[in-house]
Amino acid sequence: MIRFDNVLKRFGDNVVLDHLDFAIDRGERVTLIGPSGSGKTTILRLLMTLETLNDGVIWVGGQPFSHEQRRGKLVPASEKYLRVARRRIGMVFQHFNLFPNMTVMENLTEAPVHVLGRDKATARDRARELLDLVGLADKENAHPTQLSGGQQQRVAIARALAMDPEILLLDEVTSALDPELVVGVLNVLRDIASNTDITMLIVTHEMQFARDVSDRVMMFDKGRVLEDGPPEQIFTDPAHERTRSFLKAVVSH
Repeated sequence: MIRFDNVLKRFGDNVVLDHLDFAIDRGERVTLIGPSGSGKTTILRLLMTLETLNDGVIWVGGQPFSHEQRRGKLVPASEKYLRVARRRIGMVFQHFNLFPNMTVMENLTEAPVHVLGRDKATARDRARELLDLVGLADKENAHPTQLSGGQQQRVAIARALAMDPEILLLDEVTSALDPELVVGVLNVLRDIASNTDITMLIVTHEMQFARDVSDRVMMFDKGRVLEDGPPEQIFTDPAHERTRSFLKAVVSH
């Protein structure tokens, strides 16, 4: 579903992704772990087209994503091509990015109506289903400022799902929340993981959550995959000393 093929990303002289190769299957849940600055969020930003790569190709669903085919050659993708390609991907950020002047219902129906061309009644029905899924069926007329951080994050998850993405990117979705609100958000994501076939790419410091929802965990260091395996193996018997010391620091923290 997602393939990074020799992807290089630099900011100035700083190489953030160093000829990165990996693939994620359709429906797979993969968590990226590793120290700050190891390139995890840059991977998500490339898939959201918030950054462009310096070299290599990203593929999504078997199609080139960072590039498009022209006359049998791969060339960097145009904005028009990216706009269509991007629809397959939903993202939930650390900060909820809800529209403060809109109700919860409007936040959920705005893009399906204006971007996907759905009629309002269909978009509303789907939004209600999703609010039910995230445990906020009674909040459709509330504004974001009337919700707790945890509720806002659950609305943000519902809003990403309202676009029926094939891929859901989750970037530290609990790190801006008070500890007692984290559980509710993680439970919603666990439900989505077990009840849908959405491909999920997760960056998190919540190791227990990573262990629960992931099919695979990839440990990053200095823009490369240091190791990649099932959560049980990575968390209980990592192959690399670097992984061991990272997990020790995170868990004791």
